[in-house]
Amino acid sequence: MSEALARHSRPTGTVRVTVPAKINLHLGVGDLRADGFHDLTTVYQAISLYDTVTVSTSDRSGLRITVTGEGADQVPTDERNLALKAAKLLGIYGHISPAAVIHLDKRIPVAGGLAGGSADAAATLVACAQLWNLRLSDIELEKLAAGLGSDVPFCLRGGIALGTGRGEELNHDLKAAATYHWVVATSQAHISTPECYREVDRLRANDIGRYSYHVQPLLKALEAGLPAEEIAPLLVNDMEAAAVSLRPELSSLMHAGLDAGALAAHVSGSGPTVLFLARDEAHARSLAKSPKLRASAKALHVAHGPVAGPAEQLTGSR
Repeated sequence: MSEALARHSRPTGTVRVTVPAKINLHLGVGDLRADGFHDLTTVYQAISLYDTVTVSTSDRSGLRITVTGEGADQVPTDERNLALKAAKLLGIYGHISPAAVIHLDKRIPVAGGLAGGSADAAATLVACAQLWNLRLSDIELEKLAAGLGSDVPFCLRGGIALGTGRGEELNHDLKAAATYHWVVATSQAHISTPECYREVDRLRANDIGRYSYHVQPLLKALEAGLPAEEIAPLLVNDMEAAAVSLRPELSSLMHAGLDAGALAAHVSGSGPTVLFLARDEAHARSLAKSPKLRASAKALHVAHGPVAGPAEQLTGSR
């Protein structure tokens, strides 16, 4: 069990945990498998764009969820909510009859390819484990997380990791020797992840796109701490062509950032958020002020990574 979780796993009335967004520096997508998933080779990085999850004991039995912040009106508060599923799963696993309110304060853009729902689920697992004094090992938490979704295990620890399988098989032994700076641009478009995977398959049936599994050059560059200028040409997203095919306006957003001086522009995951790599923090802030980019994006956020996830660095409890 992580030292952070052990240190804070005492009964309290309220536990508050922050959790970062996830981006993919490399997202290689294999062919459709018999189980309905695709093989993935991906390099995850957690970035400094955070949701805050607060879990409080309640005098009413059961679990309730409330949401504030960016895109709150788009987040379901019923059985579809992944954070609620996480709390219920942990309650069953820990033989707890929960009586709690889960509050999500959103800053990670909703349905943006940044794993906001998975991040909230990971934070809820950590927060509820503290609140209910469940002293779980890292392995237990990660197994519970994997049962919730492919991105949830990474969101627990954050940092940087190589993901294989459907993304849930993680190698956290990677050491990023440098910090990288990003502008995260949201758009008015909406793309569901299943829709984007279907478009990947459709395009490949027409010989458009391939599985980018060769990730070693990027891993070596990250471990060597190479500057952003040398990282930029190594970034890959096999879902990008599908996302642009479904929402052609994303191409205009990407070109706006490149015209403004970004080192690279890529769709984040299945989209529709677009990531722009900057040379450093000052360059990222300058990009975010670009009139052309501001005119093309719904909203712009400046972030850096890698940063720690909730199981590694907690904001504490009250």
